[in-house]
Amino acid sequence: MLRSDLMLESGCPELSPKALLLRGEAGEDGQADTAAAAAAAAGTGSGGGGRGKAKSKAEARSEEEEAKRDMHLSRATVSGITTATVASKDRKTAAYCCWKQVEINTIASGFGHLGPASKTAYSIGLLRSDYLGHVYEGCAIKQVEINTVASSFGGIATHLVQLQNFVLRELGHADKLPKMPNNNALAGLCDGMVKAWDIYAKPQAVILFIIEDVSYNICDQRFHEFYIRETYPHIKVLRRTLTDVHREGKLGLNKELLLSGLEVAVIYFRAGYEPGHYHSQDEWDARYLMETSLAIKCPSIQYHLAGTKKVQQALAQPAVLERFINDPEEIKAVGKIFTGLYSLDDNDAGNATYEMALRTPEKFVLKPQREGGGNNVYGLDIPDALKRMSRVERSGWILMDLIHPPLTKGYMVRPGAEMPPTIVDMVSELGIFGVVIGDADHIIHNYQAGHMLRTKLATANEGGVAAGLGALDSPYLIDSDDEDEN
Repeated sequence: MLRSDLMLESGCPELSPKALLLRGEAGEDGQADTAAAAAAAAGTGSGGGGRGKAKSKAEARSEEEEAKRDMHLSRATVSGITTATVASKDRKTAAYCCWKQVEINTIASGFGHLGPASKTAYSIGLLRSDYLGHVYEGCAIKQVEINTVASSFGGIATHLVQLQNFVLRELGHADKLPKMPNNNALAGLCDGMVKAWDIYAKPQAVILFIIEDVSYNICDQRFHEFYIRETYPHIKVLRRTLTDVHREGKLGLNKELLLSGLEVAVIYFRAGYEPGHYHSQDEWDARYLMETSLAIKCPSIQYHLAGTKKVQQALAQPAVLERFINDPEEIKAVGKIFTGLYSLDDNDAGNATYEMALRTPEKFVLKPQREGGGNNVYGLDIPDALKRMSRVERSGWILMDLIHPPLTKGYMVRPGAEMPPTIVDMVSELGIFGVVIGDADHIIHNYQAGHMLRTKLATANEGGVAAGLGALDSPYLIDSDDEDEN
């Protein structure tokens, strides 16, 4: 069960009229030429166009080196164009928007019970794909991230539409209800676990939820558990910590996972993505026990690793997508959602990234190999953070282009805040849940499983709902053609 996170990027230089004109003159196939044209259109090119006063040899050499470095960095993205070149002042006009991926998460796709959804499937990962931005005419969406660990709020998202439908009716706006898409995220995610249980084909086997010692997200988890128990009463659900699994678990003769005498068909990880979840070697041994068992893991260790920043940075490199996708048009379409992801390894590319981050930190986000939120470093805080790291420590991080989503106006209602609330600038992030079930050779199920929308203050870097920084929301879809006619 996965979550793919995407955001609207309000300034995409490759979509500006000047860039498109230059691209047409240069030919559609010249990607490097396109990147240079787009950079020039955005005012980021290093060349002076042959005009102005003559440059000294030192200045020319410096510009040549900078141009080479920028070209090297631009090739670190599939599209060849970074989005960080767009100033934040352009966010309100948002004339040329595109989708950008933030990341992929592959553990704990929650909050499905609070919003509206649809059904389609994947191996078992429950996914949530996050996008940022309300409906915004002229804008495309950029992927924020894909979550396969800690992909929360799938359950909560299902009920939120019911709540907002009620509010709209009470306010006399029932005519607007058709513009709020239905969302069956809870059913889509839980049915994925049940499909995996069916594949395991042991009627007495159970579904195991791996939980934290103290679960602040327990209500979200319980919605998943209750849905399975109510809809499929013949399937038993267990909740255990990693410590519990070490104490109670063992492998059977055929490597089946046995927990207090019960065979486990499916393991759903709502914990295990954070180093603090492993208090001792016992918890690591428990994880190893589960990974070597026949139980279907959600996510498998491979999907878990796919959710890490370094793997996602590697996937965004040129020619990597060709290993997984055969259709050139699909490769191009997928590549366009990647934002700039740069290595900080101790090599020429990593050192160039390091210097770029020190020079223009306001354009980037610094991300570690961590999940669960609250670990990133933003903008002007990046240089100090990097300078404190050794070259070895630095290699555990990546640098990502900062996405500038378009701003919308709205109210943020909080306990104890002034009433009526003031109108504030906000941004939204759309998460798309998905389910994939398969093995190394075959995909058995692959479907989209609903969505969730989170809205936060435009001034907030982090947007976690559980942390109190964001709020759950619902999309309101507008046909731009109808708006133009009106």
